[in-house]
Amino acid sequence: MNLDGKLVIKSYCHNVRSALLLVIFLLTAAPVFGLSSANIPLDSPAYGYLEKLSGFGLISSDMRGIRPFSRSEVARLVGEAEENLAKSGDTSHGFAAELISQLRLMVPREVRARENPTAPLPRFDYDPVASLRFRSLWLDGVPRNYQRKVHDPGDDGVFGIGSGLRPVNASDSWIMQRGSEGTPLVENNNGVRYGEGVTGEVRWGSEWYLADKAALLLEPYAVVNGDESVIRLNRGYLKLGGGAIELEVGKDENWLGLGYRGTITLTNNGENFTLVKLSSPEPFTVPYLGAMKYSVIASQFDKTTVDGEERQPWFYAVKLTFKPTTNLEVGFNLGRQVGGTGVHNSLGSTLRGLIGGTSDDNSNGLAGFEARYRIPWLRNSELYGELSGEDTALFWPIVESYVAGFYLPRLTNDGRNDFRFEFFQGNQILYSNASFPAGYIYRDLPIGHSQGGATQDFLFRSSHWFSVRHNLALEYIYGNRGMVGRVDGQPIERKHTGRLFWTVPLATRLDAQAEYGVEKITNFNLENGVGRVNQIMKLEIRYKY
Repeated sequence: MNLDGKLVIKSYCHNVRSALLLVIFLLTAAPVFGLSSANIPLDSPAYGYLEKLSGFGLISSDMRGIRPFSRSEVARLVGEAEENLAKSGDTSHGFAAELISQLRLMVPREVRARENPTAPLPRFDYDPVASLRFRSLWLDGVPRNYQRKVHDPGDDGVFGIGSGLRPVNASDSWIMQRGSEGTPLVENNNGVRYGEGVTGEVRWGSEWYLADKAALLLEPYAVVNGDESVIRLNRGYLKLGGGAIELEVGKDENWLGLGYRGTITLTNNGENFTLVKLSSPEPFTVPYLGAMKYSVIASQFDKTTVDGEERQPWFYAVKLTFKPTTNLEVGFNLGRQVGGTGVHNSLGSTLRGLIGGTSDDNSNGLAGFEARYRIPWLRNSELYGELSGEDTALFWPIVESYVAGFYLPRLTNDGRNDFRFEFFQGNQILYSNASFPAGYIYRDLPIGHSQGGATQDFLFRSSHWFSVRHNLALEYIYGNRGMVGRVDGQPIERKHTGRLFWTVPLATRLDAQAEYGVEKITNFNLENGVGRVNQIMKLEIRYKY
């Protein structure tokens, strides 16, 4: 290894170490219950159940900006909901009581440990079938290719105010957006792709525990489409500790942000990457700031060659989220590619990358903040939003992208009807970078919002709950590419999508979900006059999921 390589690794480790020292300093905290436990999959219905309980006002300490939740954290929230329901004395919340009962079944080990803290846990425990999901899918569709030229005018200000924080570009200047959609109508799927025709998939999770000290999870998956088959590890990690400080090593999914359909910094849209993570699965108390959670993630991406340039950047992400009041959640996000093969790895270049706003650095970063506010007098409806910049100028995020939405958990007083709206706008240079031509991409998929950069996306979702495990949901999504960062002569691609989800119980801990989705795209892949209709039908069986 040359001297420059040693310097960038030393600087990278220094950056991560500084973040970890900050976290440890913040642990002047009240002690929390420390139980090592596996994470709940991001597509588990448990998250919807918890949102519903928050809508009933039975949970107020939930912090959604860092996911997945550990099983222990879910058990903590269940205990909070049970306590508040008992205190309320309201017998009309039968639906809420059903939600609590179902969540207790999903995390029995952790509920028992919290309810009987003095009872010793088994020295060694395991669940060979902790979760199981079978999926059969029929697809008639072609994924969109995100690679296109995008106009970049430069001359940015902050929050759209002012100018001059980046150079003014010529009217015909452009940058290249890259990546792909993966599978039409199937986003945020851990990078798993489905081909046309009929595809079968199975995911199988198993868990092992060493008392309350360590947790091990393995979740392989197999996909079969025609004569092609793939067997890979989707998630597999070892966790040590719990409560306010936990170390995780392995391959896992992460979601940093408040968005439902996507966030800007990090989602499970791309394939899960191998990582080292230090986090607080449960909140702790910090004087003057209130309850807080954090997550620090470090990894290295695959080696790629784009336009003849070879790169293999390191990646790290830092997330802090806290609740100064029970109804307000505030978070700060950072995701950064830095150093590695093919860029300047001197200490000066690395340090300049931390400041941003320069042309001589070796990093590609996203940074920003977010907030969620719960409105108690409006049936605990929620407003949330995220602003993140693709670049920074003397700390301030510039060339901003946005996620914003509102959620009505109790459109009717009984909580059986809800509605959500969410908007995403990706800046024209979001996920693109000159130093890293492949962009903020892992194995050809954006690791942030699934729709990529230079785009707009509108989600409308409504659902009705016949019972806790019997749910009917309808979505309408409108999106366009080409309106943001439009190049002269380039048409605008417009996409109208409808999806229907129907979930029904089959037996104890066994559910089925059917889905039908259709989308109509005009000017497909920004080719004038080219139309496309994609359709999908999906049936999945979930056991203990």
